[in-house]
Amino acid sequence: MNFPNESNGYRAARNKLLNAEKALRSKVEAVAALRRKLPAGGAVPEDYVFEGIGGAAQLSELFGSHDTLLAYSFMYGPKMAQACPMCTSMLDGLNGNAPHIAQRASLVVIARSPIERIQEFAQQRGWTKLRLLSSAGNSYNRDYFGEGPEENQMPMLNVFVKRGGKIRHFWGTELLFAKSAPGQHPRHVDAIWSFWNALDLTPEGRGKDWYPKLEYRDIRDLKGMIPKPAKPVREEDMNKAVRRRAVR
Repeated sequence: MNFPNESNGYRAARNKLLNAEKALRSKVEAVAALRRKLPAGGAVPEDYVFEGIGGAAQLSELFGSHDTLLAYSFMYGPKMAQACPMCTSMLDGLNGNAPHIAQRASLVVIARSPIERIQEFAQQRGWTKLRLLSSAGNSYNRDYFGEGPEENQMPMLNVFVKRGGKIRHFWGTELLFAKSAPGQHPRHVDAIWSFWNALDLTPEGRGKDWYPKLEYRDIRDLKGMIPKPAKPVREEDMNKAVRRRAVR
């Protein structure tokens, strides 16, 4: 294929990149296949009890109608002055995808802060589709690497499965703890963190010293990009449009 007015040099470089992209696609598929073939891990040591917005819930109840549960450890501990901006940016996007994920697996977000504090922050962000839980009263974070020895919070994603009447650990983002080369992102949750992937498609890439923030006070770069809210359509105007179309 060729785009308008592209040079031979561009096409040669793009074809080289395309071959690399195809190789990467095959590698991603191969890694996903290896992940799916993992045997079930260790049985959970206890049926953890979490505090939710609607009350307490045990780990076994979080699966709902599914046999698979994705549990993200949100870095928002009781000693933290504010929630982790990086986790927040990821959850902003995951909130929109949650209903789609729910068709195949259950998804929960777990933090160490009290549920009231988590809920207040979630309301500020507009997270209406994520199931939020507090692990303040159990050892889940410590047991599944969502927290370090000094109560430092870690952005761990774990997957659990129900098999043979037992709940077992299936997979966790251990890549988080694998040392990356200088200049590399950890990329442990890249698969569900879409905005980094969008930046990878640009000439500037992810940048070397830029990271998401909880808010952006300077919105000059957004001028003209955010559409104005549409005016509500009155019923009489809609009826007139329908009649005009019928006449045609």
